[in-house]
Amino acid sequence: MSIKEKKTADSVMKSAGILVFTTLISSLLGYARNIIIPALFGKGIESDAYFAAFTIPDYVYTLLVGGALSAAFIPVFSSYLAKNEDKEGHRMASTIITLVSLIAAALCAAGIIFTPELVRLLVKFEEEAFDLTVMLTRIMFGQCFFMCLTGLSQGILQSYKRFTPPAIGGICYNLCIIFGGVLISQVLGLGIAGFSLAVVLGAVVNLFIQVPFVIRQGFKFKPVLDMKHEGVKKFFRLLVPVLIGQSVMEINLIVNQRFASGLEEGTVTLMKQAQTVIQLPIRIFAMQIALSVFPTLTGFFANEKKKEFVDTFSGCLRTVLFIIIPIAAGMISLRVPLIRVMYKTGKFGEEDVQALAYLLMIYTIGITAYSVREVMIRGFYATKNTDTPVAINIFIMLLNSLLSFLLVKPLGVTGLALAYVIAGFTSMTLLTVFFRRSVGSIQGRRILQSLFKTGISAAVMSLVLMALTPLFEGIFRDGSKVAQLIELMILFIAGVSVYFVMAYLLKTPELTDFVAFIKKKFLKRS
Repeated sequence: MSIKEKKTADSVMKSAGILVFTTLISSLLGYARNIIIPALFGKGIESDAYFAAFTIPDYVYTLLVGGALSAAFIPVFSSYLAKNEDKEGHRMASTIITLVSLIAAALCAAGIIFTPELVRLLVKFEEEAFDLTVMLTRIMFGQCFFMCLTGLSQGILQSYKRFTPPAIGGICYNLCIIFGGVLISQVLGLGIAGFSLAVVLGAVVNLFIQVPFVIRQGFKFKPVLDMKHEGVKKFFRLLVPVLIGQSVMEINLIVNQRFASGLEEGTVTLMKQAQTVIQLPIRIFAMQIALSVFPTLTGFFANEKKKEFVDTFSGCLRTVLFIIIPIAAGMISLRVPLIRVMYKTGKFGEEDVQALAYLLMIYTIGITAYSVREVMIRGFYATKNTDTPVAINIFIMLLNSLLSFLLVKPLGVTGLALAYVIAGFTSMTLLTVFFRRSVGSIQGRRILQSLFKTGISAAVMSLVLMALTPLFEGIFRDGSKVAQLIELMILFIAGVSVYFVMAYLLKTPELTDFVAFIKKKFLKRS
């Protein structure tokens, strides 16, 4: 590896580290946000209505802010910056901002008017829960407008390789929901509606935290609508397929929720909690690592550096697998103590813990598939091939809907989780096959060798955890929250230790590369 290639790899790893760390903090706050609701309001109508109503802003946040807007915007805007054509880039970005503002405002207004019809598509609640969901959804529509603008500001900052400000905004977004929600709902006495108002407040704060950083980069906004601008045309050519590609996981979850809302009371809450947990590692690690590599992959492909492109893509995929597989194995092995620490509080009792832990086990099987999918999708986008993932993703959405319909009656909520998992593995397989056909070799042998070593290490770790967990259950199960946390931390440290020891003994390259990077940074600072 040349000096230039090493610098590129170090830069990517540093960016990935920043994104992973800040996203971890934001996600932990998101988790805290989600456990406060059932703790305050129990597992019933109010929590079901809130989580159902939160589907729309959560979908907008994940789809636009977390993926589609920036994925379509960054390649176009970055090309102007690379050519020192900042003025044209600013005009293109200003047009997009102006247009998105108008469209978002119109869609939010339409959404508020037609909220009952929209809610009927999402859930099958009885009258009381339905009316409450409609009210909460209308309040939260205000969030969607600000989140669209946040997605664009994030794209501008990431084009300038500024990853930290958007991450700070995401952290503040969740902090506003937590503290603002508790204040408005409990202190001001507005109940569950207080948390919906706090969601809007969080979106406003998120945007206005990022705006000063955008200005500092020298970006100059002008309210223009230059629809003939070539950059604007390129943006919209990329946006539609990217939207479809990014929406698959979220639409699959919405389909699950639709069917779950017809089951017994509290099912939507349980499903939402399980989905929240499994999406944490996907969003924290897979999405952020893929995002950090995306600009580099795009550059290599544009400059016809095929070897560097394949090396970077393969390394990204192997890194994601090295991180995600042990996480999935650990979550399955420690599902009960994990859920007990995360959710057992207030009106959420031991029976609910067991039910949620079982559902989490099923969903967790699909974590690896959806993580690999994130890398594959970015690979397609870097090669400007959007048609193939669009076709595959439409098929996956139809498959998930069909499987949910077939499995919900005989298996209930378990069938819905299985449908999501099967759809994920099918998506991963199809994307991998067609991407390999598109670019040729993706160093499949290296990936399989790494996967084999990672799988063995994770399997040994899982066996150790399953042997240790019963020993601690008798001591900590009915203890305080601190005692439960101590149990989980002991098991977590044991699992991580076993995994890394096995990876070291098997000489897994991802571990040795990471250790070398840490040593370099440490020695450099010393």
